[in-house]
Amino acid sequence: MYGKIMVSYKKNPDVDYEIVFVGRSNVGKSTLIRSLTGKNVAVGRRPGVTLRPSHLQFGDLVVTDMPGFGFMRGIKEHKQDLVKTAFVRYIEKYRDRIILTVLVLDGKSFAEVVDRWEGRGEIPIEVEMFQFLHELNLDVIVAVNKMDKIKDIDGVMNGVAQRLDMLPPWRQWLNVLTPISAKKKDVKALTGLIRSRIHNLGRDDLLAWIR
Repeated sequence: MYGKIMVSYKKNPDVDYEIVFVGRSNVGKSTLIRSLTGKNVAVGRRPGVTLRPSHLQFGDLVVTDMPGFGFMRGIKEHKQDLVKTAFVRYIEKYRDRIILTVLVLDGKSFAEVVDRWEGRGEIPIEVEMFQFLHELNLDVIVAVNKMDKIKDIDGVMNGVAQRLDMLPPWRQWLNVLTPISAKKKDVKALTGLIRSRIHNLGRDDLLAWIR
């Protein structure tokens, strides 16, 4: 419907809406976008080293895969800091057209990582980013990935909710919090949430990008 997929919109200013996918390195953002759209976004040659946003454009809507934050294999610490700064500046620059941010978490490791950071007296980076996005009054959906490997889904999801300061049980947050398996293409609930956001804009014509 929208013809050629564009990997960058810098030469095309006709962008009114943006959906941004964010998350720690290797949580499956690119796989998730492919599951949702059927299109590939550019990725680094090695996991965890994508340093620039990648874009898919559909009419006046752009879907953005942000570089993974946190540890990046083979990337020096000072460069990681530059990537984090660039991430913050990007979100701040385009906040007025960002209609939705999808924070992708790894359901297998999220609780362990958060507890380890907090045990050191540090704010876990996923929690920091979640708070940052809300401080900018952005709409955030938390997609908890790799749930096909989890037996106690309610237990894991309740743990995610609690660590993001959302009172369990998690099922009272179905408009914000959803379990997915991008690799298995089990993303139906997330698809419904994204479609509802676009529908609320009065732009059902843009629903064609999501499968």
